[in-house]
Amino acid sequence: MSKSMPAIFFGHGNPLNAIQQNSYTRAWRDIGRSLPRPRAILAISAHWYLTNTLVTAMTEPPTIHDFGGFPPELYSVQYPAPGNPELANRVRELLKPIPVQPDYGWGLDHGTWSVLCHVFPDADIPVVQLSIDETKTTGEHYTVGKKLSALRDEGVLIVGSGNLIHNLHAYAWGQHTRAPYEWATRFEAFVKNNLMSGNHAPLIAYEGLGEDALLSIPTPDHYLPLLYVVALQRAADQVTFPVQGIDGGSISMLAVQIG
Repeated sequence: MSKSMPAIFFGHGNPLNAIQQNSYTRAWRDIGRSLPRPRAILAISAHWYLTNTLVTAMTEPPTIHDFGGFPPELYSVQYPAPGNPELANRVRELLKPIPVQPDYGWGLDHGTWSVLCHVFPDADIPVVQLSIDETKTTGEHYTVGKKLSALRDEGVLIVGSGNLIHNLHAYAWGQHTRAPYEWATRFEAFVKNNLMSGNHAPLIAYEGLGEDALLSIPTPDHYLPLLYVVALQRAADQVTFPVQGIDGGSISMLAVQIG
């Protein structure tokens, strides 16, 4: 391809976004319309978080409804995008010497399909998921992202899906218009400023950033997909934020586009 693909981190928020029309889902659809059509998608989802590194390698990944307590219509959603074993093998090659096992038992979890069903609603672009190894340090996750950079020049859209700020204990359940907590607003602004300046070091070492970071990231699973995308930033890449907003006071819906 003459131009490299961008990379995007999506704040996916509530699984119900998959079946709702709101400011976030409309923005996701607009992103899909604005992107060059990718050859395939590599997704890193907060919801495939385990103790090793796997990559989906089946030709028809199932749609996984990995949640509970939601309306029946959400469980009927299917996102029948094909898989791409060739891309899975390419990922395994790029990540050497990290051992990456092909996986045939997972599929596409809601971190991936609840966003992609709006971005690419036809589900006609192959999708592969890469797991997040919880035993690795933040620096190691960032390095894994760096190793995937060549895929941008091969027509692959790399997507991270999580939430920059994901504090469910502080979330205003049923009160989605609640004003953001001050610590959430400060931390989101801090991260945006560092992304705009290309200063990734504090984002990797977020655990030393104080109370705002600890409240925003009580567990790393939803934050780490951002590091994979941030690692793909090149010197000439513009950083934009095509989706913004903090839902329920403590869930950042920020999207970060690199390139």
